[in-house]
Amino acid sequence: MRALGPGNLTQYALNRVFLFMSYPFFACGQRNWLWLAAACALPCAASSGSAATVVTLPRVDISTAQEDASLADTLLNASVVDKSSARMSRLSSPDAASLFRNQPGFSSYGGGRLANLPVLNGMADDRVATVVDGVRINPACPNHMNPALSYIDPDSVETATAVAGITSVSNGGDSLGGTIDVERADPRFARHGKILFTGRARGTYRSNGGGYSAAGSMTVANDTFSLRYNASYDQSEDYSGGGGIGKVGSTEYLRYTHDVTLGVHKKNHLLTLTFGQQDAPREGFANQYMDMTNNRSTYVNGKYVGDFDWGTLEARAHWQRVTHAMNMLHDKGGHTATTGMPMNDDQRSVGYSVKATLPLGRQHVLRLGSSFDHEGLKDWWPPLEGSSMMGPDTFNNINNGHRDRLGHFAEWEAQWTPRVSTLLGLRNDLVMMNTGEVSPYAWTGMMSSPNAGLANDFNASKRGRTDVNFDVTALTRWKTTDSLTIEAGYARKSRAPNLYERYSWGQSRMASTMIGWFGDGNGYVGNMNLKSEVGNTASVTFDWHDPTAAQRWGLKVQPYYTYVHNYINVQRLKSFTSEISLLQFVNHNAQMYGINTSGHYTVWNTSRYGKGELTGVLNWVRGQDKVSHTGLYQQMPLNGTLGLNETVGPWTGRVEMNFVKAKDTVDWIRNEPRTPGYALLNLNGSYNWKMMTLTAGIDNVLNQPYYMPLGGILTTNLSHENTRTPMPGMGRSFNVSLAATF
Repeated sequence: MRALGPGNLTQYALNRVFLFMSYPFFACGQRNWLWLAAACALPCAASSGSAATVVTLPRVDISTAQEDASLADTLLNASVVDKSSARMSRLSSPDAASLFRNQPGFSSYGGGRLANLPVLNGMADDRVATVVDGVRINPACPNHMNPALSYIDPDSVETATAVAGITSVSNGGDSLGGTIDVERADPRFARHGKILFTGRARGTYRSNGGGYSAAGSMTVANDTFSLRYNASYDQSEDYSGGGGIGKVGSTEYLRYTHDVTLGVHKKNHLLTLTFGQQDAPREGFANQYMDMTNNRSTYVNGKYVGDFDWGTLEARAHWQRVTHAMNMLHDKGGHTATTGMPMNDDQRSVGYSVKATLPLGRQHVLRLGSSFDHEGLKDWWPPLEGSSMMGPDTFNNINNGHRDRLGHFAEWEAQWTPRVSTLLGLRNDLVMMNTGEVSPYAWTGMMSSPNAGLANDFNASKRGRTDVNFDVTALTRWKTTDSLTIEAGYARKSRAPNLYERYSWGQSRMASTMIGWFGDGNGYVGNMNLKSEVGNTASVTFDWHDPTAAQRWGLKVQPYYTYVHNYINVQRLKSFTSEISLLQFVNHNAQMYGINTSGHYTVWNTSRYGKGELTGVLNWVRGQDKVSHTGLYQQMPLNGTLGLNETVGPWTGRVEMNFVKAKDTVDWIRNEPRTPGYALLNLNGSYNWKMMTLTAGIDNVLNQPYYMPLGGILTTNLSHENTRTPMPGMGRSFNVSLAATF
């Protein structure tokens, strides 16, 4: 931040920055009232005075938490992405999921470069509670092309936390594997009688795919009111795989995001309102039969935090509408009025959450909370002009379906001695689901079979379902010595089926293969009789660390075991071809076990050579279906990262090796492909000079060919050649980014 005087200088700076940030938006021929509001409000506010020292409201950050911080907020199995790692992740990818790429227990999958789905300890997608600004966002797509993390630009993320395994009940229910939590920064305010004007801007170029990104933010505030505007733009063509793999089709993307945040701060109270909109006109999905041809999200988020004599109160509310369209981009043949396959979704969600923290003396804390989430979904496929297969009527896949979740929790934290603390939490979630009547493309004729009869049976059935779920979390932390802390616990977690798992009904090859967020090319059909998953997890975390303030070394080891009753897996109903099957969701029992390890060691720390630190992460997980005796789908093989970081004055650098073992344990029911092992070398560094930061790096320095173990298959090869080719990873890419703050 730089102090600016009043007058023309401030006005000129604002105009220059606004023109830079708005160029990508107006270049796309779009108009939106949010841009107009930002353009009018910010210059007017900034011209009223000079910049002042910023006032930042306090917030919990696990990476800097004190020894006596809340146990629920400082779980040893939680990892917080530091600013250096976040900067390097943003350099390589515009996907917010990439922020967690080197965190213990984390992996991801998905064919879209902006829409990877998180995996924690072998639990994928809906089994992970993904929270953005305190809001659970459900994918509004039968292929989960728009997951929660795709709605936030990585530049806007202030804190990013991954909790792999046992989580507190106050961090939400309806999940099994853990929690991903990302938050924008709280509003900033000026000192009394002053005006604050600050902002940032960044531009990034990535050679592989010719991708570029631009992002910026401006804040104008006094001591009571704060107005912030964020904008971002991301675009890339198809990338090239390593070695001689060549171009990987259906990997292009285009996205632009903007939001306005209003903050009001009065004594011990903070109110924040965020209005935003995101547009993604296109995004290719190499492991799906379809691509995303439009996705628009409009949302309003509200947050209140207040300190009272009796404790603290945090309340949130949200509303979001998502309109989503799928069809085929040019790599899959393109689409016109008479070609392709149009598919549309319209989702509306609304909800609230309230959490009260009540100190009970100096050693005990009670947390009470309530939350409600409503998801309304309409999924329909318009008829294709002149097509006998996709017409003459509309195919209604999910017709005005809804999923409502009402939850309450109580959590007790106790500090029994300076070295022993406990956490006990209970939670209840009531999940109510239903949907309207459905219809095929045609009720009569050759093309109506078998879907016409299935639609009649579906419409005649009682479709309403209610799941009553209970969660329990019990943790104990024992600081055995100044250098060793042990945290052990047990958790019972539950997850109700999503709308597609329960209500997808079409069983023809065309209808069923349009359902499935797994990237395996198979067709999927729902099951109204599914029960909620119930996972029982036991884990222990050993934390060895330097007892001094220098924190020169540290090592965490976390073994865990999870047994899931009614795990939602699949059974094979029939085969369409030798490689493509019709699969139905069913409840089986399953187990997962593994170990996560992370550590760091300061190799040198001198005034001449700066600080050199060795970091490492090693993850291993194994999952098994206890009924079919197959390996669970999307289980990452043994993998790890070894890096060397150096900091010398304004310079930071990192040399990194990523290791992945060959994937040999697979789900044979889904025909999951095996993938060979690989090792990738990455280099990056940054230099900070006054208000400017230059960051550059090379991903996959040796241009190694490799295939992503969780990436699924190339559906174009499956469709044209009936062969299962794993999703190739990206080849060498030269990346550079320039950021400025003022």
